[in-house]
Amino acid sequence: MAFRFLQFVLHFSKPKHPLPKLHQRFSSLQNSSNLDERLILHQISQLLPIPTSKTPDSQSDSKSIDGFLSPEDKLRGIFLQKLKGKAAIEQALSNVCIDVNVDIIGKVLNFGNLGGEAMVMFFNWALKQPMVPRDVGSYHVIVKALGRRKFFVFMMQVLDEMRLNGIKADLLMLSIVIDSFVNAGHVSKAIQLFGNLDDLGLCRDTEVLNVLLSCLCRRCHVGAAASVFNSMKGKVSFNVDTYNVVVGGWSKLGRVNEIEKVMKEMEVEGFSPDFNTLAFFLEGLGRAGRMDEAVEVFGSMKEKDTAIYNAMIFNFISIGDFDGFMKYYNGMLSDNCEPNIHTYSRMITAFLRTRKVADALLMFDEMLRQGVVPPTGTITSFIKQLCSYGPPYAAMMIYKKTRKLECKISMEAYKILLMRLSKFGKCGSLLSVWQEMQECGYSSDVEVYEYIISGLYNIGQLENAVLVMEEALRKGFCPSRLVYSKLSNKLLASNLTERAYRLFLKIKHARSLKNARSYWRDNGWHF
Repeated sequence: MAFRFLQFVLHFSKPKHPLPKLHQRFSSLQNSSNLDERLILHQISQLLPIPTSKTPDSQSDSKSIDGFLSPEDKLRGIFLQKLKGKAAIEQALSNVCIDVNVDIIGKVLNFGNLGGEAMVMFFNWALKQPMVPRDVGSYHVIVKALGRRKFFVFMMQVLDEMRLNGIKADLLMLSIVIDSFVNAGHVSKAIQLFGNLDDLGLCRDTEVLNVLLSCLCRRCHVGAAASVFNSMKGKVSFNVDTYNVVVGGWSKLGRVNEIEKVMKEMEVEGFSPDFNTLAFFLEGLGRAGRMDEAVEVFGSMKEKDTAIYNAMIFNFISIGDFDGFMKYYNGMLSDNCEPNIHTYSRMITAFLRTRKVADALLMFDEMLRQGVVPPTGTITSFIKQLCSYGPPYAAMMIYKKTRKLECKISMEAYKILLMRLSKFGKCGSLLSVWQEMQECGYSSDVEVYEYIISGLYNIGQLENAVLVMEEALRKGFCPSRLVYSKLSNKLLASNLTERAYRLFLKIKHARSLKNARSYWRDNGWHF
């Protein structure tokens, strides 16, 4: 067969492209009586070499084809291939060549749409990686992710494997498991789990009971918490925190009678109410609309702390009395009670909701002078409320001040700022915030690029807008049709027809790739 193929090649190559050396080389083979097929194939392979190794360019292309994907997306995409067998999946995960740590595990499990079996399989593979510790902290991540998605069968399976591996559960693990059941409405299962603590390697004591009551009251199942509380009398010893958890639950509902009942039981058992108990009592009076009684009880107290003042401040905030809560805030300072982050966050939020931006900024400065550093979530909430109305000047002030303190700014806060700056045409601030976002380690996605492009073409910087769009296209992002159409119309209006046409060709190619990626992803892989 190889000899007939050789004759076919010689016949059609001779009249068009005469190759005397090739013809002479194989004429001897045709004249020989004993033809070796392997010899013929060897001669063909020498004349028509097939490259067996990738060139550096091809290697760089193969490496950069998924460069725009984050590490968690690359790992999560393995399960879209629908590989068969545990060994094949683990080998594919190892071929991704990513240094897996607990943070990446959390991003893989908490986002996307992996099933319970896939999540457990990925976690078991991740435990074998050198940077992932085999302790209860790693199991917190998988149990919380499974519980959030209501994969309770797999969650209990992971807990059994943890116990077999000799890892003992802690109170945080118990809180995650119980809160998962309560959040899903399985209150009876949560209470049943409290009766079978041997499965988690825990014993039924006061701290474990407090965890159960806290989870129930936090999810507004105060009645169930009160039932458990009454049923455990004489079986588990109580402490002040036990009573405070129940009192705090009734306080959220404004059930003053139930609060007084629990406080009487507390005194009968020999426990005296502490500041937290009295603060819950004051909040309960406020939620019940009995502000005069709350003020009277507050005035009868000889000693007060931050929690007591916070309760009164929150009560006056709830009824919209700004002069009232400022009065108690000044009283807090005069009594040498240090305000905490809850004090300032509630007051600043109250000012922002009523659009008293100047008062909110003054209170924010006061918070920083007192040495109270806001966490990331609080900063994001402030910026989000400020950017919901008016220009972004006040939001930028909060952003700059928190950045001076080296506070961590969330990606959500950066996107909100970029969106607002783009809308108001603040191009200089827009580009500086974008640069600072990248310096903080955040990568730009399609939303960020759309905000930058919109901000640039709104002030007439069409060339820069085109350059940013081309950068987005190179990274695999395709801006929306609205953003592209506005930029294209502005280019045509400025007689930049050739520039608009070249951009059109690139957008057309990028959209075809985007559609292909969407199709391939739906059928099993990213590309």
